[in-house]
Amino acid sequence: MSRRTTCIMLALAGCLACSSAWSQSALMKQAQGLFKPLPDKPPALPGNPATPAKVLLGKMLYFDPRLSRSHSISCNSCHMIGMGGVDLQETSLGHRWQRGSRNAPTVYNAVFDVAQFWDGRAKDLEQQAGGPMVNPVEMDTSEQHVIEQLKAIPGYAPYFANAYPGVRDPITFENVRQAIAVFEATLITPGARFDRYLKGDDGALDTAQKAGLALFINKGCAACHKGINVGGGMYAPFGVVERPGAEILPPGDKGRFAVTKTASDEYVFRVPSLRNVTLTPPYFHSGKSWDLRQAVAIMGSSQLGARLTDDEVTKITEFLTTLTGRQPSVVLPDLPPSAAGTPRPQQ
Repeated sequence: MSRRTTCIMLALAGCLACSSAWSQSALMKQAQGLFKPLPDKPPALPGNPATPAKVLLGKMLYFDPRLSRSHSISCNSCHMIGMGGVDLQETSLGHRWQRGSRNAPTVYNAVFDVAQFWDGRAKDLEQQAGGPMVNPVEMDTSEQHVIEQLKAIPGYAPYFANAYPGVRDPITFENVRQAIAVFEATLITPGARFDRYLKGDDGALDTAQKAGLALFINKGCAACHKGINVGGGMYAPFGVVERPGAEILPPGDKGRFAVTKTASDEYVFRVPSLRNVTLTPPYFHSGKSWDLRQAVAIMGSSQLGARLTDDEVTKITEFLTTLTGRQPSVVLPDLPPSAAGTPRPQQ
């Protein structure tokens, strides 16, 4: 081989290496423009400042089944700490073994979502926290009974007093909602490989995961699944291009239309966050897809009009595995005992 030929080959190899490096750099910059890493500390809630006493009270209330009519269902029943913030059911079990109509979304990182519930009927965590308690299919109690219950458990009084100092009567339904919301806001999962990548660590993702990220962006997934929560920041119709079958998209559930009564909101739902998505099957509001690969393929055809190949589905799924962060480590609280005058469970 001549010296000239060798030089040309080395130059070509150098160009290819530079091109690859530029491509990877461009992908990172593109990703950094579309997504944001999760913070290491929970965000502040407007009008609801967090204190250690309020977080502790919220944690106690989150795990206390006596906030339900039967004394058998707590917030943690459907949004389990240690199981991805979900219950791994198509739809959750509620009072008297009733089934809810939609899959329970994860409580992890929910503080970053634009609104709560699949149809966005609660504007924030505080408003959401009170909903399941008074829902007859879920915890089936009332605001008045929740307060009667808590006031009849003597041990709760000092916890409310510490959480709301200087308040004459701190045991109110509003304060219950506020305390639970403050605790739920702590349930964030920073430190995912994708977060490290967004912070400039190119080695946090392997070649297949980067290829999946590129597909996720270029195929159009990131048009809806973007921002700090890789979703959760907007509403979108399910079936933009092609509606999935009735099992995946039950015709009787018209999504946000039930809230707004606006025809254009039929079958519109809050775009779910994809954070920790590998931990939270089954997927979609109907909870009918247990296979993440199947869910990716369905989203490709229904939302983008794209028939993703098996290889593309594999690479996108590989990218989604990098969205799993550090799971919250929560020590179970010691709940104050019931007293003789505490209302009994009702069936």
